[in-house]
Amino acid sequence: MLTEDLIHEIDHEAAVFEQRRGACIDALRVVQRQRGWVDDESIQDIAAVLGMTADEVDSVATFYNLILRRPVGRHVIRICTSVSCWIMGSEMLVEYLQRTLGIGLGETTKDGRFTLIQNQCLGACDHAPALMIDDDLHRDLDPGKLEKILAQYQ
Repeated sequence: MLTEDLIHEIDHEAAVFEQRRGACIDALRVVQRQRGWVDDESIQDIAAVLGMTADEVDSVATFYNLILRRPVGRHVIRICTSVSCWIMGSEMLVEYLQRTLGIGLGETTKDGRFTLIQNQCLGACDHAPALMIDDDLHRDLDPGKLEKILAQYQ
């Protein structure tokens, strides 16, 4: 169940759209920011608040790759594996992360600190390879830089 504060925040986002459904992504992000991910109950609640069906909201949530539909760690690492990042060494970064964190793609560390997700494109092709940790974009990466970056996320 959405709290009154979450509903108020979603209403605030929806106020700028001609049709309330225009705030669907914003509403999903509001819930995710508060809870870390968006569960099925939240999908139904968002649908009710925006005058949509749960299937419509779920379709948006599963299409938009920054919405998480399952529990994740405290920090979500999205590693870009698009052609530009791959050419510039993202595969080496994936291997480094898997080895360092002891997890595979789509998994969460045992301590709940990190979840590692493959992302098709982060829009940083001119500074490949790139990844995001939470909402922070990190570019021009190599394992040495990545080691220092990971240390910042406790």
